[in-house]
Amino acid sequence: MIDLKQYGYIETEAPPHGLIPGRVTDHRGTHYTVITEHGEGAAVLKGAFRYNAEGRGDFPCVGDFVLLHYNDNGNSRIAALLPRHAKFSRADFSGHGVGYVKTVLEQVVATNFDYVFILSSLNQDFKTNRIMRYLTQARQSGGLPVIVLTKADLAEDCNAPLAHVRNAAPDVPAHVISVRTGLGMDALDDYLRRGKTVVFLGMSGVGKSSLLNALLDQDVMAVKEIRDDDSRGRHTTTHRQLFMLPSGAMVIDTPGMRELGLLGADDGIGAGFADVEDLFAQCRFSDCHHETEPGCAIQLALADGSLTRERWEMYLAQKQENKFVEDKGSYLTDKRAWHKSIAMWSKEMKKNGGIRK
Repeated sequence: MIDLKQYGYIETEAPPHGLIPGRVTDHRGTHYTVITEHGEGAAVLKGAFRYNAEGRGDFPCVGDFVLLHYNDNGNSRIAALLPRHAKFSRADFSGHGVGYVKTVLEQVVATNFDYVFILSSLNQDFKTNRIMRYLTQARQSGGLPVIVLTKADLAEDCNAPLAHVRNAAPDVPAHVISVRTGLGMDALDDYLRRGKTVVFLGMSGVGKSSLLNALLDQDVMAVKEIRDDDSRGRHTTTHRQLFMLPSGAMVIDTPGMRELGLLGADDGIGAGFADVEDLFAQCRFSDCHHETEPGCAIQLALADGSLTRERWEMYLAQKQENKFVEDKGSYLTDKRAWHKSIAMWSKEMKKNGGIRK
């Protein structure tokens, strides 16, 4: 029998009769792999679960704890999703089109983790702005972000990018590592403790698979070379999966994401740019647009250098992207409600012979 507490499970109340708890360790299409007290086995969604789910974000994801009808001779059936204490989501614009506007969907990347390792390679594709966008969503997720700069053995100078990252996010731990030489790897031990779960985030080619192989002390993930022309990698991980490390910690590996669509990130932006938003209260006018108004604290800070132009533009870009996603989602919700009301009105008119009473 497996003690599910080793996988981070905390029982708050006894499961209903006929159901047992489990944790999702793999997800491919409609098929799940779930670890339970009986070991690892295959599972699918119970019909009622799929029918009652309000959206894609309510479906189980790697890292989730679920209740299921266990089947020793075939697929178990997932009947319920237990509450999440952390969730990393991104905006997904790949839904079916509604007119000329696509549906904005929530893509849940991973759940129930303690730390978010934001991995970025120290090569020519290194961009602090991209790290900051991941950081905004990591702050929103409920996990503690940790920035990990990989492939230090390929960098001529590690100190400059590390200093840039620490200056942009002084409250977030940042580490430089090399899987090949072992540089900085010991510093990660503080996060990889028994019962803790870490999620790896980053673009293809940043070294997620190489780091996971090193932590597992075996080659379980294929590693592909990055392209010479732009230092970007090809997708190695094709789906999300949870791994148990020898230390007793768990890692959720995720496919590399070219684009990270911010979703519901107001709190994350506010936490990451608290210094910027604190200036708003110092403006002379409460409705200041922070452009040409007299007494604008933002413009004064930009002028004296206490706020850099780069940081201000980074803040504006993230706010604009988040607003775009929220406005599109709101538009689609209103449009669906409008179509529903028209359909109900038309049905009532036909019922009453064309006369609305």
